[in-house]
Amino acid sequence: MGRVGVLLLNLGGPDELEDVRPFLYNLFSDPEIIRLPVSWLQKPLAWLISTARSRKSQENYKQIGGGSPLRRITEEQARALKQQLEAEGQDARVYVGMRYWHPFTEEAVVRIKRDQLEKLVILPLYPHFSISTSGSSFRILERIWQKDPALQKIPYTVIPSWYDEPAYLQAMANLIAQELDKFSQPEQVHIFFSAHGVPLSYVEEAGDPYQYEIEECTRLIMETLNRPNDHTLAYQSRVGPVEWLKPYTEEAIENLGKQGVKDLLVVPISFVSEHIETLQEIDIEYRELAEASGIENFHRVPALNTDATFIQALTNCVENALESPDRGFAEVTPLKKNLKMYPQERWEWGMTTTAEVWNGRLAMLGFVALMIELISGAGPLHFVGLL
Repeated sequence: MGRVGVLLLNLGGPDELEDVRPFLYNLFSDPEIIRLPVSWLQKPLAWLISTARSRKSQENYKQIGGGSPLRRITEEQARALKQQLEAEGQDARVYVGMRYWHPFTEEAVVRIKRDQLEKLVILPLYPHFSISTSGSSFRILERIWQKDPALQKIPYTVIPSWYDEPAYLQAMANLIAQELDKFSQPEQVHIFFSAHGVPLSYVEEAGDPYQYEIEECTRLIMETLNRPNDHTLAYQSRVGPVEWLKPYTEEAIENLGKQGVKDLLVVPISFVSEHIETLQEIDIEYRELAEASGIENFHRVPALNTDATFIQALTNCVENALESPDRGFAEVTPLKKNLKMYPQERWEWGMTTTAEVWNGRLAMLGFVALMIELISGAGPLHFVGLL
């Protein structure tokens, strides 16, 4: 086989503080983040939210060093994957395509067309499939492909999920074991898996396989780890008024504190790179909550980043895909036969899961307050003459 390409898909994040407002604008301009009854309201609302929340958002990013490390880490992962593929005899090019910040998916596609590939593998950096993460990225790529005859000439295959890849499971087990052994009594530590949540309706109504894949992945990691520790799986980053997958991480932490757990090891199971949901939400918010709940020793397993076993897992995914028949976007076969790739088309209030947690909370509160004020004709904006 000639030159092959690998397109790594991820969310993206602001590199510096001045990037926060335009990043938020891109985020909330997406109708898959905030659903509105009329499309022309999308960009004005995105401008309003990004302008109103940029200062607060910058303060949150200051807590983790002034910007998101996601781009840097993802590009490091891309270089490590390229090196490993080349070491195993593949003439490979690896591209990074982000949803809401540079390098955008469209920028990666330009490079893909330029490099005249023999075959392309599309690999989301989400181990578990969800309609709001991998599915969302696939939707954009499908639109791009449909409009470009040059892209249609490139054979490609899509990897929907890889949560059960043995090297990935081993990489997770290795990192957990390393952190467990830092405790004075490793066998007494409660292992706490925290996954990004999704609205319950995604699973029950749209058939999203995400919950099954997370639960099965947790089971497989514990089986690979082969330690006697008790463990819990919970879901973080919920936003908006709708019901999300339970148990919620914050409630589960409080309950473990009430049960007398003193040693807690948090495993960010659905994240392969450090970013705001590990560095700020887990390391700051949940640490404070754990200490207030009586948990004395709170540790976190680091994200996989460029762990050698993890890079081998990505390499295995690519090589297996290259040996398999080509698979297009329409041929991605999720677990459940009744899966709708995206939530029902009817409009409904709510926010999807790709918004970073604190942006989502603040944006939802601001949007609800704005709607109440517009309907009631009273409130602080009317008082100061802005409405």
